[in-house]
Amino acid sequence: MSGRQFPLILALGTTQTLAWASSYYLPAILADPIARDLGVSPNWIFAAFSASLVISAMLGPRVGRQIDLVGGRQVLSISNLTLAAGLTLLGFSYSIPVLVIAWLLLGVGMGLGLYDAAFAALGRIYGEAARRSITGITLVAGFASTVGWPLSTWGLDTIGWRNTCFAWAAAHILIGLPINFLMLPAVKGAKAAVAAAVKPQIPIDRTMILLAFTFAAAWTVTGAMAAHMPRILEAAGATTVQAVAAGALFGPAQVGARILEASFLSRYHPLLSTRLACLTHPIGAAILAVAGGGASSAFSIFFGLGNGILTIARGTLPLAIFGAENYGYRLGLIGAPARMAQAAAPLLFGLLIDIMGSRVLIVSSALSLSALLALCLLRTKPAVA
Repeated sequence: MSGRQFPLILALGTTQTLAWASSYYLPAILADPIARDLGVSPNWIFAAFSASLVISAMLGPRVGRQIDLVGGRQVLSISNLTLAAGLTLLGFSYSIPVLVIAWLLLGVGMGLGLYDAAFAALGRIYGEAARRSITGITLVAGFASTVGWPLSTWGLDTIGWRNTCFAWAAAHILIGLPINFLMLPAVKGAKAAVAAAVKPQIPIDRTMILLAFTFAAAWTVTGAMAAHMPRILEAAGATTVQAVAAGALFGPAQVGARILEASFLSRYHPLLSTRLACLTHPIGAAILAVAGGGASSAFSIFFGLGNGILTIARGTLPLAIFGAENYGYRLGLIGAPARMAQAAAPLLFGLLIDIMGSRVLIVSSALSLSALLALCLLRTKPAVA
């Protein structure tokens, strides 16, 4: 990555770390205490979280189209305000209806402010040269769980879950909003683009369908593991300490994979690294099945390696295949099924774990291998009509 790109990469990496830590990674730590306080099952919390991801998925194409037209500054800045509002309302929740409204608001914030929006913003600025900058922000934000889970746990133990939500909201206003607004450049010609805007006709062809399926399958696994990995590891025989230690390795493993992508793998088409990434979760699951709970750290590392590259591929693979034209809108279309699948994953896998225990990794491994099969059917350039 060039020196000129570095300040923007660092800025977006920081705001993405904040956005992920305070939204997507929040239920893993706060679901149980929120449920106890409200006197309901934790499944209510995961159901509300799933609904928020559905909202995020529905917003994806519209958000991507808006960034294609005017750039990412406005959209990402509004995401900070929306996430702050959702977190504040969550902290004030004393009933299920208020809790659900808070999570729906957080879903809007996630639709406006997570990776797809950031990738689209970089595509709008750098065009087809955005691959390195996309990798760069995921390098920084790969620590979102490593930073977010301990901070949320510390907040829960010291100031309670409500004040933890308020603290995350304050961070969006005091840190995220100024960085996104001041560091993202205004896009030249944005007003003219809006004036001449016509909704593009993007055919949902074989390549689009295969990519959408690949990321839907992969993100089902990601969503399930983000919500339930400690529980699955304990079901496999790990102690609580081993499960927590394994979880702490997930973020560094993601970053390690992204360093590999930024250095060695960047000279190859992103299809190669994406195919390799689909193999790592099944390999980790096989190790855990053979060695038991003591291999929890190995499983976490393998899963983190694959997830680290798949996150980048969600931005770089469509860019490499289709180019920069209408990139944000196309990213939203491809990503919508993935977000829908990701939304259902925490609740569905929660029910499956009750039935299957750690054998639920058979299901997640099959999903990863089906994504690999779809990638093997993919052409690096879409067919010309």
